[in-house]
Amino acid sequence: MYTKIMVPVDLAHADKLSLALDTAAKLSKLYNAPVTYVGVTASTPGPLGHNPAEYDQKLAGFVAEQAKTHGIKADGKTVVSHDPAVDLDDALIKTARETQCDLIVMATHIPNVADHFWPSNGGRLATHTHASVFLVRG
Repeated sequence: MYTKIMVPVDLAHADKLSLALDTAAKLSKLYNAPVTYVGVTASTPGPLGHNPAEYDQKLAGFVAEQAKTHGIKADGKTVVSHDPAVDLDDALIKTARETQCDLIVMATHIPNVADHFWPSNGGRLATHTHASVFLVRG
């Protein structure tokens, strides 16, 4: 049913993504679909690297760990943005098209009042890509 899965990850909060990561891995095994883990970073120094190349190395390590832990085929894609907080949705939409994924699995938060006025990242991906979007709370 699914042939390519994309999983946006925030490496700064990887410890809070376990349910979404496990869900993506199980779907990957079920459909024999490779997973692309996508990380969006700035070109400026940050807590996860002094530059995009350092961030890319951390993402590669994360991807290797996920592939080994879950026994799945996986790769990673680092997306460099001028301002990830502002450009996140657009970066993920563009990457979903580039990877030709047909399923996006991502962690989400419990909705709050602001979500009634501004769409969530997952909601925006669902309305601006052809992929199915599986939002995982927890």
